[in-house]
Amino acid sequence: MAVGILLYYLGKFLKARIKFLRTYCIPNPVIGGILFALLNLALHQSGVGAIKLDTVQQSFFMNMFFTSIGFTASFALLKKGGRDVLILTIVCAILVTLQDVIGVGLAKVVGLHPLLGLCAGSVPLVGGHGTSAAFGPFFENMGVERASAVAIAMATFGLISGSLMGGPIAHRLISKYNLHSNETNVSAADQASDVESAAVVPMVPEKFMLATGEILLCMGVGTYVAAFFKGIGLVFPFYISSMLVAAVLRNTADHSSSLDVPIPEIQTMGDVGLNIFLSMALMSLRIWELFDIAGALSVIAVAQVILMALFTYFVVFNAMGRDYDAAVEVSAVCGFGMGATPNAMANMSAVTAVHGPSTRAFFCVPLVGALFIDFINSSVIMVFTNLFK
Repeated sequence: MAVGILLYYLGKFLKARIKFLRTYCIPNPVIGGILFALLNLALHQSGVGAIKLDTVQQSFFMNMFFTSIGFTASFALLKKGGRDVLILTIVCAILVTLQDVIGVGLAKVVGLHPLLGLCAGSVPLVGGHGTSAAFGPFFENMGVERASAVAIAMATFGLISGSLMGGPIAHRLISKYNLHSNETNVSAADQASDVESAAVVPMVPEKFMLATGEILLCMGVGTYVAAFFKGIGLVFPFYISSMLVAAVLRNTADHSSSLDVPIPEIQTMGDVGLNIFLSMALMSLRIWELFDIAGALSVIAVAQVILMALFTYFVVFNAMGRDYDAAVEVSAVCGFGMGATPNAMANMSAVTAVHGPSTRAFFCVPLVGALFIDFINSSVIMVFTNLFK
């Protein structure tokens, strides 16, 4: 674990000094972890050997992260977001399903295990490195070789491709339909800062204690829920069960004045869990396992890019109203549909800096990309897992 934390800060150090890493919103633990994995690759290929580290605490921090995601799944918040948030959530749920259909379908065509197709579908694309690092070992325990390496590789590919394609597609729509922003007094920087400042909430030590207790409670109950699902023949990892328990607690608290769920503190703990477990997962990555299936993965990767381009251009744009805001949201879906929410925000900022502000997009996208989509994605992944186990 100590090495993982050092790699996180190494990634932070390099990101502050290398523009490429900032441009494509590469997370700190991904930078440090992949550098260590590349070092391990060099040692392996030279015949010296490979460094094997103790990652026994990785599952604890992974469970903490997924449990924190469950606390964000608020139906009351979804309702408060209104029609636009609901439509974008539904559209993104369809995208998740299509990514897994493409991944599983093409995996069968090129001779790979169907579950390895999930590792080239919504697991790394909508899910990103966090979901990849969690589900990779889970699939490997089910007998799917190289799942972790495939998922992490596709997640990295998705981060970069999602950043590259979002702006051009939005620009094409804006030019083709002669779209314009109806807002004049709000800058793109102001919109982004509004989103960030809205998340800055003073934190109280007592609430951190409450957050810790609720997360650990849900993690504990989740193990029994996972055992129940296993008993009835369903494959359900313990961290997804914990996420479901947390979602139940959150929605119960939304309708009860006596139950407090300190969301800012829970999200902070979730971020800590994500950074630590992601560093530990990536530093254990065996890149050499990808060499003999690189061609098959390339086929799936190209297909996923084509799907994203067509889906955002025709489905997202039309579903969101065919206006300027919809075009900006197209760039965002490319960002978090292939990478992560920071990529979505960066894409929108780039588009609005040129074409004008979009308050609706900067309101809807963080809600869907940061709150609801991870919960939906994990649920869809489990459906496909039980269909093709």
